[in-house]
Amino acid sequence: MTDETTAAERLARKVRTGVVVSDKMAKTVTVLLERQMAHPKYGKQVTRSTKVKARNDHDAKTGDTVKIMETRPLAKTVHWRTVDVVARAR
Repeated sequence: MTDETTAAERLARKVRTGVVVSDKMAKTVTVLLERQMAHPKYGKQVTRSTKVKARNDHDAKTGDTVKIMETRPLAKTVHWRTVDVVARAR
């Protein structure tokens, strides 16, 4: 594998922004991801949410808005890692 291949793969990883809802685990935070979509039949905008677990490398706390990136499996349920803390909770 060359460095160019690694860089291209890194650019293809999903990056999402969400809110930390739990930081009770040792190295992991739970992040709530929300998205807007149109209802299939009625067309009204509805909010859908998903909780994912992310490796906490940036000392994020509950209520912080964080940017997370998809990564290799780090644990049984952890497939994301924190990239940056966008906004701290008050």
